[in-house]
Amino acid sequence: MEQKTAIILGATGLCGGKLLQILLNDTRYMKVKLFSRKSVGIKDEKLEEHLIDLLKLSDHDHDFLADEVFCCIGTTKAKTPDKDLYKKIDFEIPVSATALCKKNKIGSFIVISALGANAKSSIFYNKLKGQMENAVISIGIPKIHILQPSLIGGYRQENRPGEWFAKKVFLILNAILVGPLRKYRSVQPETIARCMVWLANNSYERVKIPSDKIVQLGEMEN
Repeated sequence: MEQKTAIILGATGLCGGKLLQILLNDTRYMKVKLFSRKSVGIKDEKLEEHLIDLLKLSDHDHDFLADEVFCCIGTTKAKTPDKDLYKKIDFEIPVSATALCKKNKIGSFIVISALGANAKSSIFYNKLKGQMENAVISIGIPKIHILQPSLIGGYRQENRPGEWFAKKVFLILNAILVGPLRKYRSVQPETIARCMVWLANNSYERVKIPSDKIVQLGEMEN
């Protein structure tokens, strides 16, 4: 089997970092390209870093060449209180990346969204994610998968007290969220990353992947 090249957007984040480690250890991939503002600080012969302004991603179309693109971009209200900048990060970067996929004939784009994404929602975050999903799908590349995780577990370097508390609560709630409520369970970043890799390497009809399915598919990649 011919080895592939993957692009990761957001490799310095929680899910992106897990995804990077998986791909570097995966013999199906000969090269992993990162497009980000800062270096991940890893030395590996398979790794190729492009340190750029992601808001100007389209300026780097000549380097945006791969077999698959994984988008793990996302910010928070605490980190980005300005709604215009928030939209540029959570909406414009994934959409710009998908457009580059089409331009450069990259047939596979996998992006992390969120449970509750809905373009008609009155909640800014959910509405923006829903708008991003619709825009990405409308570009029409052959293989698109949109992951919709519930609360993402794991621990970040930056201080997020509210998120930390929610994760502690979900450690208890996960045990009682059963049946149709399973999709509301928190999900670990490594599970999300493994699900993304499984989707990239297998045929799967579903475009939008809710949190409980993320867990199932992530376990299949183990």
